[in-house]
Amino acid sequence: MPHHPPQAEEELAVLDALLADLAPDAEHLLPFLHRVQERLGHVSPAAIRYAAHAFNLSRAEVYGVVTFYGDFRESPVGDTVVQLCMAEACQAVGCRDLATHAESSLGVQLGETTRDGRVHLEAVYCLGNCALGPSVRIGDDVHGRVTAAAFDTLVAAATSTRGAA
Repeated sequence: MPHHPPQAEEELAVLDALLADLAPDAEHLLPFLHRVQERLGHVSPAAIRYAAHAFNLSRAEVYGVVTFYGDFRESPVGDTVVQLCMAEACQAVGCRDLATHAESSLGVQLGETTRDGRVHLEAVYCLGNCALGPSVRIGDDVHGRVTAAAFDTLVAAATSTRGAA
């Protein structure tokens, strides 16, 4: 049996637990990857190899699924993910200005994580809240008609909640 560093052994144990109640059929690949993303925050190269073996697929097939769906991440991001809708409906009501404010407020560009690792800011292209743009999703919560001041308040609340947990 190959020797794995302690961190790799811990990840393998987590992956084993996430797979435990799923049949090794390719139809369960997406539920497994969602579990991995939720538990580990991203789908690592080790998780891609693991899934390929577990579901009898090539690593390329699993990697193709991970890269096809925008919600999967291949590397860790900040503790709090803040998504700004940049779709046309939100552009019509000021999301570009909101994005400029968000980048300035957090000191990062879209697609980056703050230096302290607390907030990851990213663009998305529709949160399904078109009538209430500009829209922002923080975690699982979607907020509409977000102003610069509301953005700062929402991010502060989300990061203070995370820090206290």
